[in-house]
Amino acid sequence: MNIIDSHVHYWNPAHLMYPWLDEVAVLKRPYLPLDYSQATNEDVSGVIFVQADCLPEQGLAEVDWIVGLESLVRAIVAFAPLELGEAVHPYLVQLQQRPLVKGVRRLIQSEAADFALQPDFICGVQLLAEYGFCFDICIKHHQLTAVIELVRQCPETQFVLDHIGKPDIVQGEYETWQKNIRRLAEFENVHCKLSGVITEADWDGWTVADIRPYLEHIIESFGTNRIMFGSDWPVVNLAGSFSRWRDALLAIVHALNAQEKDKLFSLNAIKFYGLTEK
Repeated sequence: MNIIDSHVHYWNPAHLMYPWLDEVAVLKRPYLPLDYSQATNEDVSGVIFVQADCLPEQGLAEVDWIVGLESLVRAIVAFAPLELGEAVHPYLVQLQQRPLVKGVRRLIQSEAADFALQPDFICGVQLLAEYGFCFDICIKHHQLTAVIELVRQCPETQFVLDHIGKPDIVQGEYETWQKNIRRLAEFENVHCKLSGVITEADWDGWTVADIRPYLEHIIESFGTNRIMFGSDWPVVNLAGSFSRWRDALLAIVHALNAQEKDKLFSLNAIKFYGLTEK
C-alpha cells in the first residue's frame, strides 16, 4: 500500500524556537527525517510537512530549513499571519516564491472561540485562493461553529480539517461535534485529515472501539473522496506510535475496497496538495 502521510512535523529546538514544547517535555528534542523513517519502517513514499508552531517571526526560516533537509517532504503547509488581512499580501508573495509551499496553517486551537470570525482573518483566508494556497484548519471541537461560518465566507478557498476537529474523546463528547462535522462537510471545498485522533483519547488506555464512532462519522460525512491519512508524527507518540495508529485505522476501514483505501492513504492527498512526482 502506497502511503502519503498528509500531516508530519519535523523540528529541532536547537535551530528554531518552539515555546509550546516547554509544556510537553517528552517531545522537546529534535525530530528529524531519519527519526521518521525509522518510526515508519520506510512504509511511506512522501509526506506533507505542516508548520510546527515555531515563533511566528521564524515562519519563513522554518520553510527554508525544511526545504534544505534530505527528506520525503513533497509539500509544505507553512505559517502565515492571516489575521493581518490585506497586509498579509507581502508574506504570501514570499511563500509563493518557495515552490514546495502548497498551503498555509495559522493555528486557531489556542485562540478565542470567535477568532476565526475576525474580519481581517476572514480576509486573509480569502486571499489564499489568489495564491493557489489551501488552508489547514486546526481547532478544538468547541470552535467548529465559528469555522463553519469562516468556510461559508470563503467559497474560493480549499480547506482541510486537521485532526477531525479535535473532539473530546476522553470525555465521550460526541453529539455536538457530530452535528457540526455534518454541517462542515456540506461544503464541498472542505476535506478532512484522519489524524491526531488517538491523542484526543486516553493516551494510555485507548482502544479501537473508543475511536471507531468518530472515524466512521467522518468517513460517512465527507465520503471517501475528501479524507486523507495523517500520522501527526511525532505528536502521535504521546498516545502510541505511527504503526499503532495506522493499524487501528486499517481495522476501522477494513470494509473499504482497495480503490477507496488508495484514496484515503495517498491519492486524495496527492490531489488536494497538488503533488508532483519527486
